[in-house]
Amino acid sequence: MNYLYSFIITVCLLLLAGVAPQGAAAIEIAATNEQIRVAISKGADSVAIDGDGILATDETGKPLTLEFPLTFQNERGRVQAGSSSSRLIRLAAAGKLRINGKSYRGMLELSVQSGKLLVVNQLPLEQYLVGVINSEISSTWPMESIKTQAVIARTFAVAKRKERSKAFYHLESTVMDQAYEGSDEEDSRAARGVVETQGEVLTYNGSVIQAFYHANSGGRTEASQNVWGIALPYLQGVECQYGLTSTTSSWEQSLPLSKIEAALKSFKIYGLTDIKLGPRNNRGRLKNLVLVTERGNVILLATKFRMAVGSTVIKSTNFAVRVDGGTVYFNGSGYGHGVGLCQYGAKQRALDGFRYNEILSYYYPGAKLSKLSELK
Repeated sequence: MNYLYSFIITVCLLLLAGVAPQGAAAIEIAATNEQIRVAISKGADSVAIDGDGILATDETGKPLTLEFPLTFQNERGRVQAGSSSSRLIRLAAAGKLRINGKSYRGMLELSVQSGKLLVVNQLPLEQYLVGVINSEISSTWPMESIKTQAVIARTFAVAKRKERSKAFYHLESTVMDQAYEGSDEEDSRAARGVVETQGEVLTYNGSVIQAFYHANSGGRTEASQNVWGIALPYLQGVECQYGLTSTTSSWEQSLPLSKIEAALKSFKIYGLTDIKLGPRNNRGRLKNLVLVTERGNVILLATKFRMAVGSTVIKSTNFAVRVDGGTVYFNGSGYGHGVGLCQYGAKQRALDGFRYNEILSYYYPGAKLSKLSELK
């Protein structure tokens, strides 16, 4: 990238870092050097981008003359934009950039990876967090729960940034990492939660923790070793009766055996006739399931079964199952992998008067609040 364009991009990002979200004139996000790179579009053949006063450069930093709105396409491994083509195109604007109708702050970077367009949004970490709040919970929740979400989202992002420092991006914008729908989700309460916890992360023995979280524990959170095979001292699971006050604490689902068999084709499941429960772990969730087929029984990890069938369909691995007439009936508790903070539990704790630091210390025992600036 040439020095002139690098300077322009830096100025744009610093200006954007201090822009208050719409309706939040009294709350400003302080400019910092902390940046985050988020994949906001993967696997598409084309994307439509619009905005005001957009600056565009190619992979060498050479300015491109483009007229917006404009559709960017994958053309033989290069990004095609009008008559221009490049292996990588960067876009920045004094205002917001819109991709497929969604608005984003910061800079967009387009490239072709694995034969598909990849769009990465680079922006100040604190500004990113304002967009995360309403993508993950609701800013109508108690302020202490919003501040709790801000801290764990910041902690999660910082840990992923370190883990993926050499990758094309640090985070995905979906529940594969944490949800982020851009600047359209910003509001003054989300901004306040971020500002009042600015730079705060959770640490253990001086290092930023793996701040996993989920929607609802169903009564008790899960131990990390039961899900990922790695025992972390601050993720051993806690009792969470607060989460039971939410309607998301229990769920029911029914699916045809044939549909489940189709979802499990990568495990070579053929002629599925029944599903039986395997043993449960020390937190009450299923370790595995026994899939009864015409060729014999197959034992499958409950976590793999859930992800294959769909994590929004089978909402947790804490369930009972009954097969009747070719239909499988599930009755379960909780929503998510169960590790770390329970979002609905945090909401109820905030309603009951707990402060965000107290909520965090309960769900991540042994972890402490630290400032990013102190960890440099």
